Amino acid sequence: MAAKGMNLCNVCCLLLYVVSAVLAGRDFYQILGVSKSASIRDIKKAYRKLALQLHPDRNQDDPKAQDKFADLGAAYEVLSDEEKRKQYDAYGEDGLKEGHHGSHNDIFSSFFGDFGFMFGGNRQQQDRNIPRGNDIILDLEVTLEEVYSGNFVEVVRNKPIAKEAPGKRKCNCRQEMRTTQLGPGRFQMTQEMVCDECPNVKLVNEERTLEVEIEQGVRDEMEYPFIGEGEPHIDGEPGDLRFRIKVLKHPVFERRGDDLYTNVTISLVEALVGFKMEIVHLDGHKVHIERDKVTKPGARMWKKGEGLPNFDNINIRGSLIISFDVEFPQTQLDEQQKEGIRSLLKQGSVQKVYNGLQGY
Repeated sequence: MAAKGMNLCNVCCLLLYVVSAVLAGRDFYQILGVSKSASIRDIKKAYRKLALQLHPDRNQDDPKAQDKFADLGAAYEVLSDEEKRKQYDAYGEDGLKEGHHGSHNDIFSSFFGDFGFMFGGNRQQQDRNIPRGNDIILDLEVTLEEVYSGNFVEVVRNKPIAKEAPGKRKCNCRQEMRTTQLGPGRFQMTQEMVCDECPNVKLVNEERTLEVEIEQGVRDEMEYPFIGEGEPHIDGEPGDLRFRIKVLKHPVFERRGDDLYTNVTISLVEALVGFKMEIVHLDGHKVHIERDKVTKPGARMWKKGEGLPNFDNINIRGSLIISFDVEFPQTQLDEQQKEGIRSLLKQGSVQKVYNGLQGY
C-alpha cells in the first residue's frame, strides 16, 4: 500500500513538472545560447551569428527550420528589450502573451538588410536585366576601443520606400523596331519607344534602425554590406548600403596591423635607477611595466599578447610596443653637484661623431 502511494506521488510530481515546463514557455536564453547575465552586446552578437546559421533559406531540408528561426526572433525581441526582459525573467513567456510581437523579418533586416544575405548566391549572379538603384557608401567612424573589444552601433537611416499612389504610370520602357509597308515591295523600319502601364508609386521616407557590428580587430577601409538598403529604383530593385570603416586616431595608442605602439616619458632618475608603472589599456585593464636597469632614451619594450585581436582569429593578438622618452631636469647644476655626479657615475667623456642615418 505504501509502495502504491509512493508511485502515485511520483506520477503527480512528474505531471506537475511537465505542466510547469509547458506553462513556462520557451527558454529564450537557451535558444540564443547566452547566460541570464548576458549583456545586450552578447545578445546581439549571439543573434547575428545564429540568424545566419538558422535562416530557412540555408536549411531547406529541415522541416523545423521555420520554427527554429521564429524562436530565435522571439528570443531576441524579448531579451534585447529591457522591459520585456524584466517581465520574462519574472513571469516567463506567459507574462508576455498580451504584449506586442514584432516581425522577425524586421529584426533580421536591421542586421543584414532587406534581402538578408543571398544564401547560395549573390547580387552579381542575379538577372542583370533587372534595373537597380545606386549603391550608397557611408564612412562609419569607430574608436580604437571598439576595434579592441568589439561593439554594435545603431545607425538610424531615412530610407525611401516605394508606396502605391493613385493613377497609372509608364514603366519598363524600351526601344523596339516597327516595320511599316509603304507600297508593293517597299517597307520602312523605324525605332520607337514602347512602354508598359504600371500602377503609380511614390517614394516615402521611412525611419529604419540598422545594427552594425564592429567586429574585434576590424581593419580600416573594410566594408559592411546591407543588401537592398541603398537607393531605390521604381522599376527594379534597390541598391546596397555599405558602411566603410574609418578608425579614429587615439591619443595614447597607434595601430600598426595588430600591434599597438605607445610612448612613455620617464624622469632621468627613473631612467637610471629603474621604475614601476601601469598603463591603462583600451578595455580598462592595466598592463604592468617594470624596469630595474638603466633605460636609454628610445629604448623599447615588447608586451606580447597585449595588442589588438586578429580579425580572422580573435584568439591571436598582436604586441604592445612601448618606447621610452627621458625627461631631463630643467634646473641647472652647480659645480658641487656636477662633481658629485661625475664621482657617482665614474664615466669618462664619450664624444663620437657618426652618420646616424646609415645604421651605425
